[in-house]
Amino acid sequence: MTDLSIFFAFPGDLETPTGGYRYDRRLIAELRKMGVTVETLALPHCSPMPDQQVRKAVRQTLAALPDRSVVVIDGLAFGVLDDVAVAEAQRLRLVALCHHPLALETGLARRQRQALLDSERRALNCARATVVTSEHTRQILIDQFAVPAANIVVALPGTDRVPFAPCDGDPVRLLTVASLIRRKAHDILISALASLENLPWQARFVGGGDFDPAWAMSLRERVNRLELSQRICFAGTMDDAEVEYRQADVFVLPSRFEGYGMVFAEALAAGLPVVAARSGAVPEVVPETACLLVAPDDSSALAEALRRLMTSESLRRRLQAGARHAAATLPSWTDSAGIVARRLEEVRSA
Repeated sequence: MTDLSIFFAFPGDLETPTGGYRYDRRLIAELRKMGVTVETLALPHCSPMPDQQVRKAVRQTLAALPDRSVVVIDGLAFGVLDDVAVAEAQRLRLVALCHHPLALETGLARRQRQALLDSERRALNCARATVVTSEHTRQILIDQFAVPAANIVVALPGTDRVPFAPCDGDPVRLLTVASLIRRKAHDILISALASLENLPWQARFVGGGDFDPAWAMSLRERVNRLELSQRICFAGTMDDAEVEYRQADVFVLPSRFEGYGMVFAEALAAGLPVVAARSGAVPEVVPETACLLVAPDDSSALAEALRRLMTSESLRRRLQAGARHAAATLPSWTDSAGIVARRLEEVRSA
């Protein structure tokens, strides 16, 4: 037990169905189990850049907190609130939680990307500590954001233990779990699948399109145009995709960047072979013994990897065994929260 008390701030709704918000929810829950008092602060939406009204509201929220309070702020807000971070850096003990740098989101204009990079660099250097979800992100913050290595702590997302999927589908059942946004590269996957029409497969895309409705619509239109609507199912958002993993044979997601990629760990936990792009932290999460990795944005290479996996049961079984072995090494949420709690204690005591 501990007498540690913190504030945990995030933009919008904590129940938002993304990996980042799920990380926040599970971290808060585990910290509370450890005896940490966590008071949540729902900030206004800050994306893509907060206006003056939003900045004023956040300043008022933080100004109301007692001096020397330990305040964890999710990176979706912290990275674009550099002025607020500068103003409160001495009075409050600010801790950033960076899922991945905002400037690395796909589809940003050059000016917007530079503005995000500058803002996040200033904000992160106001934090007493920064929690990241992978070694890859840690190195990016050191190299590109000038964050001192000693200020960064890596707390990998936890993964729940679940029964292994039998992986015995006929036809092969492909699963993708990701919001329908550009960074997740569903467009590359659709192009790859279109070239594999002669093979027996079914695909399910689990994830909502609310974050970029126009992009989500373009993906659905592409599937219809390629006459794949009977083989690719847009299953929408799910609170718990455990059943989807259990019914799948292969997990595939060719993301253009991942700060960690919790869904890859969940696929390993279910014992699924993985096909993905060699981008961001993906190679850190998924061992070579459990996956086939291809270059980002290469639909031909992705198609060839899927073809190999779908036509070779022995390859699927080998990667399945690799996934099951990797599953045993994944950290729990208790492990993750313990790492964060220790750093928060240090921040409070410093």
